[in-house]
Amino acid sequence: MRHRKNGRQLGRKTKHRWALFRSLVTSLLEHERIETTEAKAKEIRGFTDRMITLGKEGTLPARRQALAFIRSKEVVSKLFSDVAIRFKDRPGGYTRMVKTRRRIGDAAKLVAIELVARLDTAHVKKDAPGASAPASPASS
Repeated sequence: MRHRKNGRQLGRKTKHRWALFRSLVTSLLEHERIETTEAKAKEIRGFTDRMITLGKEGTLPARRQALAFIRSKEVVSKLFSDVAIRFKDRPGGYTRMVKTRRRIGDAAKLVAIELVARLDTAHVKKDAPGASAPASPASS
């Protein structure tokens, strides 16, 4: 019986499962949006939130803890310099899951997991049509 055992096993041994989680979190922080199965996405949400929280701390021990999990210096530097700054006022909930499709081979539920404040949507805000149009001087 599996009473009081947390987490999904995903049909893998422990070391393989941890390597999968590290890989998925690294890809998510690098690309800011990935598509994976629903079960995997639900598992990596907590790890991703923890890494972003470490990035928000910004200390050397936090950077070392992030490097112990992520193991890519480029992604960790992006996490601490760019991603953490975007979430500095947000207390949690840094990821969102959007259901996309069913995989053809095994009909697994696929979702796109992404950062809530993605780089391509964070800085580009489109004006509403006619909302900020300046008044023309000839209309008086």
